[in-house]
Amino acid sequence: MVLLRSILLIGVQVQVEVEVQVGEPDATRVETAPCPLPPLAPLPVAAYPPPMSEDRYPPYLSFLGLPAEDNPQEDARVAVLPIPYDHTTSYQAGARRGPLAILEASAYVETWDDELGRDTVAELGIATLPPVAPEAAGPAAMQARIERVAAEVWAQGRFVVALGGEHSVTPPLVRAARRHHPDLGVLQLDAHADLRVDYEGTPSNHACAMYQLVDAGVPLAQVGIRSLTAQEGVLIRERGICTVFAHEAVTRPVETWIDRVIDALPEEVYVTIDLDALDPSIMPATGTPEPGGLDWYRTLAVLRAVAAHKRIVAFDVVELAPHPGHVAPDFLAAKLVYKLLGYTFFLSP
Repeated sequence: MVLLRSILLIGVQVQVEVEVQVGEPDATRVETAPCPLPPLAPLPVAAYPPPMSEDRYPPYLSFLGLPAEDNPQEDARVAVLPIPYDHTTSYQAGARRGPLAILEASAYVETWDDELGRDTVAELGIATLPPVAPEAAGPAAMQARIERVAAEVWAQGRFVVALGGEHSVTPPLVRAARRHHPDLGVLQLDAHADLRVDYEGTPSNHACAMYQLVDAGVPLAQVGIRSLTAQEGVLIRERGICTVFAHEAVTRPVETWIDRVIDALPEEVYVTIDLDALDPSIMPATGTPEPGGLDWYRTLAVLRAVAAHKRIVAFDVVELAPHPGHVAPDFLAAKLVYKLLGYTFFLSP
């Protein structure tokens, strides 16, 4: 008796004839000659991803999702650097997915800024760079890699916008920026002081990000702080760090305290925005959400005032840990990046 059997081989379905001899207790099966498979055509070169260097992944999506003809990369004044890293996250992980979520959401940000009355990207050009690959050797090694990659971007003369990732990515970015702007200060929007000397066995933890900078002599101003240790409180008083705690930042008009922030910063400023500075009602997608944070317009008011009085030389937006199916926080982060770019280039003195 001859049977037809269907076999799936490497995505190609073929049929072979099978002859079965029946009737004896030790019935045997004899297969006919195998059916030859068609040769597999090689994939076109474009189907293979570009090779990954030691420090970088292949490219992600582009910020704002603009086609290359509308946003020439070689002429771009701004470089967006994704850093998908959250190795030291201590509560809810997921910030490694933040950069991609911001890039995806940014495709739906309208590029006309009604507040500024201009199309920011049309005047600046924005290049999205390949992401920094995580370093498995540990947090200190990862910070060294980030600094190395950021220094390469700085050497190209572009304005750096980094997308985290957890907050431990900020110190190496600031160190790279200080090679060109040695007297810069840092404006930190955050729910947490991030002034621990070390945490969970490493000084390169996200909870130590601002201590690394203060310990290196970088002037610091903080806005929105509402979670810290007793030791961090002592350090703020002893070092004279300008800290506008959330209870003041949220309940009093910005005009009553913003001059303290501006006066505490030098002429050149690096801005770091931990998204948990914002209230969880509008920004729940963070690793460590804290109640009582800033709202959208108060956040913009702080950034607008600093941009109008100081020269922002780079900035990062960190700690977005996306919630699947809830894209509002992703879009908020993308819009915040675009708004701060406009303030930086068109309000700067």
